[in-house]
Amino acid sequence: MPRCCIDHITVTAPTLAAGAAFVRDALGVEAQPGGEHPRMGTHNLLLRLGDALFLEVIAANPAAPAPGRPRWFALDTLTPQSPPALATWVVRTADIRATQAAASEPLGNIEPMSRGALDWLITIPADGALPLDGAGPALIEWHTDAHPASRLPDCGLSLARLEIIHPQPARVSRLLQSLQLDGPLVVTASPSARLVAYIDTPGGERRLAMPAPCPDNPLLHHRQRDIR
Repeated sequence: MPRCCIDHITVTAPTLAAGAAFVRDALGVEAQPGGEHPRMGTHNLLLRLGDALFLEVIAANPAAPAPGRPRWFALDTLTPQSPPALATWVVRTADIRATQAAASEPLGNIEPMSRGALDWLITIPADGALPLDGAGPALIEWHTDAHPASRLPDCGLSLARLEIIHPQPARVSRLLQSLQLDGPLVVTASPSARLVAYIDTPGGERRLAMPAPCPDNPLLHHRQRDIR
């Protein structure tokens, strides 16, 4: 099975405008227009984080018909009052079927997807849920000549590391090992699952995350497994 790597990190939001404001406040830059996903009734914004790595902001598209199935990335669970959040991430593989079969956790069904001229295969749970509450990634196999990130403007951003916080860190680590995953990843133990991306910007390192947990469960005593 080929080794995998981080392809993109995904911010979900009730609207693209809310997601764009969240990213602007966190990183100090404007996300770029992406496109529409006809099969999912969604649309997105993008930010380049490297030659083959990007940040995605995704929301249900109010101008598109309902897809007749659960939308991906748990978007149907959001309400107009839901805060934008770094909800999940996507791992690139050259052989999605072999990678899916090797994964120690169910990551979803392999489905064809498109956005404009781009085509790919991606894993999507039938109920639209996030594997391991977002700690488990989606798998993607691009069918393009060049990675989409290479077509985006370079704003001087790069992913320093992605922290995966989960009540069962050993389970998450087993999954990442089963995917033969390369990348700047840290697995951390905490009562609640969330993701934190540390992103280098022209103004220094900044953080992008899910909303912080309640104050009586502070993330102060972590056990970390660095799997770079």
